[in-house]
Amino acid sequence: MGFMVNYRVLVSDALAEEGIAILREFCDVDVRTDLSEDELVGIIGTYDALLVRSGTQVTERIIAAADRMKFIGRAGAGVDNIDLDAATRRGIIVANAPAGNTLAACEHTLAMMASLARNIPQANASLKRGEWKRSAFMGVELNEKTLGIVGFGRIGQELAKRALAMDMRVIAYDPYINSERAKQLGVDVVTLPELFPVADFITVHTPLVKETRHMINEKTIGTMKGGVRIINCARGGIIDEQALYEAIKAGKVAGAALDVFEEEPPHASPLLTLDRVIVTPHLGASTVEAQQNVAVSVAKQCIEVLKGGAAKFVVNAPMIPADLQERIEPYGTLAEKMGKLLIQLAEGRLQEINIEYGGKAADFGQNTKYITRIALKGLLDPILQVPANIVNAEFIAKERGIKVSESITQESLGFTNLVTITVKTDTMTETVSGNVSGPGKLRIVKIGDYMTDMTPGGHVVISRHQDVPGVIGRFATALGRHNINIAGMQVGRNRPGEVAIMVLNVDSEVPADAMEELRTFDGVFTAKYAHI
Repeated sequence: MGFMVNYRVLVSDALAEEGIAILREFCDVDVRTDLSEDELVGIIGTYDALLVRSGTQVTERIIAAADRMKFIGRAGAGVDNIDLDAATRRGIIVANAPAGNTLAACEHTLAMMASLARNIPQANASLKRGEWKRSAFMGVELNEKTLGIVGFGRIGQELAKRALAMDMRVIAYDPYINSERAKQLGVDVVTLPELFPVADFITVHTPLVKETRHMINEKTIGTMKGGVRIINCARGGIIDEQALYEAIKAGKVAGAALDVFEEEPPHASPLLTLDRVIVTPHLGASTVEAQQNVAVSVAKQCIEVLKGGAAKFVVNAPMIPADLQERIEPYGTLAEKMGKLLIQLAEGRLQEINIEYGGKAADFGQNTKYITRIALKGLLDPILQVPANIVNAEFIAKERGIKVSESITQESLGFTNLVTITVKTDTMTETVSGNVSGPGKLRIVKIGDYMTDMTPGGHVVISRHQDVPGVIGRFATALGRHNINIAGMQVGRNRPGEVAIMVLNVDSEVPADAMEELRTFDGVFTAKYAHI
């Protein structure tokens, strides 16, 4: 054990022995599970690192008592049970093991798809009941069928490789994957409206966020090929279970394979009553190898951090140097909000992101990296399975084939400082510029080619329209009919009578049908809703 023996690590949840063995070669390890918060608070001050799974709630109170703590590791992907803000404030590195479950989840999806195609669980149950009903379980081949993958991250890409090896045609939807990278794998990137009507099998691998909740619903199922089979080994809630139930009963959907549910355990789900639905109790990551992988990953990262190195999968933000914190943090806040706005305004697949610093914002030197990564977090976080943060944002962008660049300019549109973010997709380019005039004084001063004066926050409707009388009035009337109150308005134009931009701050979310109505008005080119 040598000179490193003074380091102490507490493992407070069951961890695969392979990970513990690696730790014991480097430091002292105590495995103490099922500890209460009070018990953890009483002992945590003597440890340099803490390793958990999902059982231990690492609260602010525990972290406050962790006087020697340098590292908290989560053996798995989710970190909801760790107070990341508290850990960051104490300078404690928090890391997870997001890649360890990838193959387990991929293979479980593949097994569910094959079982769905050949009615294996139903046939197994029938035979064990003493029956011999071969004709009742006629299946279909996967060969030459079209697999539609919704969400093309690590799991989706691994699944594509295996499906292609079985001579399936693979198409994928993901707004944040570079189409060239997909083509290298032999996968066609399509839109959701293009995927649903042609896929024989549809499998989802997205996070559960506002945009993906009930992504598969009565309306989208109606656009699917008759006899489609649907698999969900990602997150419960992506599928509207009642709509899926009705579609299977009606014969539109031939069957479904589900590992996750809107409510778990799903005892009240009507889907459990259908023979054409096969289910497992959230087993996607439940393999011996996956549990070994995450334990080894988090153990190795723990040792690296204790040695003074870096963890590979850090999930919390490093601290800004104290002497610059007050100056830089407002720019980070602004950049994140600008990123959130841009990702809701842009259409298509992200290809390039440029962050340009002008005026005094150009004087931060290497510290602009902090602002750039926060901007990437704002752009990427809403749509990813693994949370984007200041540490992993650039890695995620690179993994998705998105080019990220920084630039410095002397131009600042007459402002003391200016941050401009430009995103290029496969269909358009969109730009937003912002300014910091003091603590808490953040403004978005330009959208595209139009000057504006917008507080970045809350609910907004942004339109580009012909600068003619009546457009603004029609917007206000329509929003009023939908009980949406307008709190503020900004209008920008370059020349009278040409294209103008309007920013409406509203008090609540604008429903999709209201936005569709706004887009139908004469003279309106685009109308987007965003929540910042």
